[in-house]
Amino acid sequence: MSDFDEISSELRWYVAHTYSGYENKVKANLEKIIENRNLQDVITDIRIPVETVTEENGTDENGNAVLKETETKIFPGYVLVKMKMSDATWHVVRNIRGVTGFVGPGSKPVPLTDEEVAAIGVETKQINLEYEIGDSVKVTAGPLKGFVGTVE
Repeated sequence: MSDFDEISSELRWYVAHTYSGYENKVKANLEKIIENRNLQDVITDIRIPVETVTEENGTDENGNAVLKETETKIFPGYVLVKMKMSDATWHVVRNIRGVTGFVGPGSKPVPLTDEEVAAIGVETKQINLEYEIGDSVKVTAGPLKGFVGTVE
């Protein structure tokens, strides 16, 4: 019986550890394998968390600061994979060149908690509000708590 039977039915985020600088190669190779083996239903998403950093890059001919935006990896050496954990999916990810293993004790990967996923900002949930212009709303949090306003 598989080590992963009890968690294999649910899509969860797992963290794969990679050689430094191999994150993009691991993601590209994993995407090819998913497509070739038709695994889209068990490995649904692969992310490399990045943040955009704006740096000053000298000045132009008018003396204005030149700003340059670059993306930096938030967790170098790690790739986030949303998957249904099973022996088969574990082997697919684990055997990609550049992957050294999953985060977790021994060889058993531990999925990220919902709080960790939210803190990293990997998944954003869209909230649809059914307000229209002219509707009256009451502020329930923040410095304007208790105030009533009108949607404009």
